[in-house]
Formats: sequence, structure tokens, C-alpha cells
Amino acid sequence: MARSSLFFLLVINSCILLAFANFYQDVDITWGDGRAKILNNGELLTLSLDKTSGSGFQSKNQYLFGKIDMQLKLVSGNSAGTVTAYYLSSQGPTHDEIDFEFLGNLTGEPYILHTNVFSQGKGNREQQFYLWFDPTADFHTYSILWNPQRIIFSVDGTPIREFKNAESVGVPYPKNQAMRIYSSLWNADDWATQGGRVKTDWSKAPFTASYRNFNTNACIWSSDKSSCNSNNGANSWLNEELDSTSQERLKWVQKNYMIYNYCTDMKRFPQGLPPECAINSSS
Repeated sequence: MARSSLFFLLVINSCILLAFANFYQDVDITWGDGRAKILNNGELLTLSLDKTSGSGFQSKNQYLFGKIDMQLKLVSGNSAGTVTAYYLSSQGPTHDEIDFEFLGNLTGEPYILHTNVFSQGKGNREQQFYLWFDPTADFHTYSILWNPQRIIFSVDGTPIREFKNAESVGVPYPKNQAMRIYSSLWNADDWATQGGRVKTDWSKAPFTASYRNFNTNACIWSSDKSSCNSNNGANSWLNEELDSTSQERLKWVQKNYMIYNYCTDMKRFPQGLPPECAINSSS
């Protein structure tokens, strides 16, 4: 009897885990004319790009704060000219947005991981990184923690960037507009690889990126209401911040793998760096 009960619980738990990672339930394919596919009973999603079109999807739900994970395996081989985008965004001219963009490169050259934060329609807050592994060889987890105090970008649990709320110095913070999760694979060979000098080699098409294990611990926004209860201990991430170990890991990434930081680009901002840079000086 005990074994039967244990087996039943294992089956139930397996079903729950599958439900959390079922793309049929979680996303809508929005464009690509069949180039985006949900496979393996909803556990795997692939986006493809050829000379005619790319493809993309969006989350069924909108969120106002959340902790979001997605595992990606990027386009392998000569991916020059391609961009795999994975981001949160609201709509409209004063939209908010939190971006991961993966800029493809020639075979043997590293991908560039491009990050950006938009608030009230203003972006231009780029930080770029190389990765410490080959993102095309296997799946890796790319995470966004977005709460009222900060946004943290992480890779396989290692923080790579923190963007703190800088409303105290007059910088709008994304906290009032619900956002969906979007992802797309598209051609951007006018700028994506070495400033557009390297073009897409269409003889290598179709290019494919793969997704799995999408997981959200987030406040779903529906009918102008949030699913979150601030008194609920399950939403402790709403006040989460980097501990001392995570801060050291962040510094390690930024020292060894950051290749561009708008907050150090005096040529771009000759009149002075944006005000949020002082608050985000450690990032």
C-alpha cells in the first residue's frame, strides 16, 4: 500500500513538473508561418530562421514582477547575422522592456550576450558580455528577476547584471506596466555581427534555436489585478537581493566577461553619464 501511494505521488509530481514546462499551455506562437514548432508533448520549442522569415512566440500571461527562467540552446555553427531575442516587454511608445539578446557570430567566435533595460520608452542602457561556455553545445538557463527594487539578469544561476531602481534620482523604473515574455529568431546582419561587417550565410539556413524548461514564479496581471499577495511567503522574491556570494560572482563576471558598459562610455555621454549609473556603479 505504501509503495502504491509513493508511486502515485511520484506520478502526480511528474505531472506537476510537466505542467510547469508545457509550451502549449504557456505560450502562443505569434509569427513565422510554421517555422516555430512545439514538440515533445509541449516540453520543447524551436524557432527557425531562413531567408524568407524568422519566427517568434509570446507568453499567454502578462506579468507585473516575476522570477522567470528559460533554458535556451542557441544557433550553432556560423550564426553570423542572426539574433535570438528573449525579453519582457509592455506595449506602446512609453513601453518598458527587459532584454536578453544573443548576437550570433562566425564559427569559432563567441556569441555576444546583449542586455538592455527600457523604462517609459527610454532604453540605451546596454551591457554586453561574452559567456564562459559554448551556448550552442547544450541548454543553459537564462533568468530575469524583476521586483520593485531591482532587475537581476542571471546565467545558470550566476548574476551578470543588476539594474537598481533609481527613481530617487529621477529615473523611471519599470513597475507600473504589465509585460509579456517574448522571444524571436531573426536576421539583423545590418548590425548584429561585428557592426554589420559580417553578413548572414544563407547557405547554412535554416538556423534553429531551442527552448525548454520555461518556469515563472511571477505575479500574473489580469483584469487590472495582480495574482500576488504581498503577505504570501511564496513571493519572497519580491524583496530578493544579491547576497555577498552573489555580489562576488557578479563582480567576477563583469571583470572577466563584460565587453561593453554604457555607464563607462564617456564618448557616448560627453555631458555626463546617465544618473542611474551612480546607483548602479557596482554593475
